[in-house]
Parts: sequence; C-alpha cells; structure tokens
Amino acid sequence: MYALAVVAAVATAAWWWIIRMPAPSFHGPTSEDVAVQAAVRAELAADVQTLAGDIGERNVVHYDALRAAADFIDQSFVKAGLRTRRDGYDADGKLCENIEAEIPGTNSEVVVVGAHYDSVLGSPGANDNGSGVAALLALARRFAGNTGTRTLRFVAFPNEEPGYFQTEQMGSWVYASRCKARRDQITAMISLETIGYYSNTPHSQKFPLAGLGLLYPTTGNFIAFVANSSSRKLMRRALATFRAHAQLPSEGAALPATLPGVGWSDHWAFWQHGYPAFMITDTAPFRYPYYHARSDTPDKLDYDAMASLVTGLEHMIRDLLTR
Repeated sequence: MYALAVVAAVATAAWWWIIRMPAPSFHGPTSEDVAVQAAVRAELAADVQTLAGDIGERNVVHYDALRAAADFIDQSFVKAGLRTRRDGYDADGKLCENIEAEIPGTNSEVVVVGAHYDSVLGSPGANDNGSGVAALLALARRFAGNTGTRTLRFVAFPNEEPGYFQTEQMGSWVYASRCKARRDQITAMISLETIGYYSNTPHSQKFPLAGLGLLYPTTGNFIAFVANSSSRKLMRRALATFRAHAQLPSEGAALPATLPGVGWSDHWAFWQHGYPAFMITDTAPFRYPYYHARSDTPDKLDYDAMASLVTGLEHMIRDLLTR
C-alpha cells in the first residue's frame, strides 16, 4: 500500500511538472510601464466600447453588425499603417471574412496572433471576445512598421461561437485550412480569447477538473496560457518570456485537448491542421460571471489588467519573431 502511494505521489508530481510551469509569475511595474499602459488602457476601453457598446451583438443572425465589426477591424489595421487582406467564405449563404494584416519578415516562417470578432447569440460580447479583438488591435499598432526574422500576421476571425464552433465554417478553420493548402510555415499561433476579467475574491476561480484546484490558484486574478501536449514547448517558451516582462500573474498548462475548455477557441482549428498553437485567456466560464450573457458589457472589464497583459504580450511576440 505504501509503495502504491509513493508511485501515485511521483506520478502526480510528474504530471504537475508537465502541465504547470513553475516560476515567479510576475514582477512589479516601473514608471515607464505605467506611462505606456495608460495609453494602452485608453485604446482597449475605446475599442471594446465600439465593438460591444456601439456595434453590439454580432454574428450571422445579426449580420449587419458582424459586417460592421469586420469593417471596424479592417479600418483600425489600416489606420495603424498596415495593409489588410479580407479572406471571404460562405456560411449559410452569408459572406464571412477573416481579416488579416501581415508584417513580412526576412524568412518564410510565420507567427499568427488571432482573435474572433463574433459574439454569441444574445450577448454583446464585451469580454467574449471584444477584449481579445481590442488586444489584437493594440498589438498591431505597436508592431506596425517593425520587422522580425519571422512574418507576423494579425488575424480576426468570424464564427467561433455556436453553431459554428469546432466546425469547418469557423473562420479560424477556414484560415488554417487555406494556410495548410499553401504550405505556410506557421511556427506559432496565439489565440486571444476572453481576456478581460480578474477577481481578487477567494474561490473565484473554478476548473474543469476539481483536482486542478490543488495545483493552480483558486483566486481568479491571473491570465492563463493553455496548450495541448504537442504545443507544450512553444507555450512554455512564450510564458517564460511573458513573465520576464509582465506585471500580471500568469499560469500555464499543457492539457489534453478533450478536457473542457482546453480547445474552446480558434487555436483548436490550428491544432487540427498540425500547427503549434496556444490560447491566452482569463478562463471564461470558469471565472467570468457574465459569460455568454446579455450582461457581458464593457463596464465589466478590468482595463488596467488588460493593458498589463498587452505590454507583456508585446515582449513575448517580439521574442517569437526573432528566434
């Protein structure tokens, strides 16, 4: 019996090391960080308001709003000095478009940063996923005019939500499929998914498996990096760089793709096409009280935390572009 207990303890420790990246998860802000993040915060708040407040619910049922969101994202890329490409496809008789802004690198490898711009039926989608799109646009502004060894693509996808979720009519599926057909050498895909809600209340963080609460914080004040096992190496490297620059607590996990929540965004589509990818998220339904609800409105989000996240991601992406 004792031997079995020892084996179980060793196995648990080994599994913990595989899924969780132990290290100090953040550092304190500098005066320079504070100044930069004030500008980022203002951008994030304005863009979430445009998407979830002014445009509102946006999906194939509310098609005019979906098109308005696509136009807003396209125009935001152009205003940042980027050239856009709108890659369309048919979904139930409606033209839906992936919106891409590319910054060419010096070799053929590609890093993709993506976020879906549709919202679920019945919700204005401030956090899900106006927050991810706002971060995508903020990052695009900071990389415009820069080049790296690898090509950088910012892509906004439609049709992530039900009833297109994990089907071939997801915008990200269409995009990843066309990349595969062209033999694009995508070395990393980063999905920005529901990133705007944080809580310092004890036990505000839930998990898809009860045992994960023994390994991870049960206070929902951190950002999560989530990968499958084949993308574990990429995620660990990205998280290490993020932590070297971030002011936001962070946790990383490489988990089976079948576990609830692990594949619940556009990174899933890239996994299906053999590309390494991971999701960055506040964990959505495992924390956010207004998930998929009419109450998912811009006033619910923590724009200071989101600004800290964006500044950390900028450093992380620069590292992924150069080696």
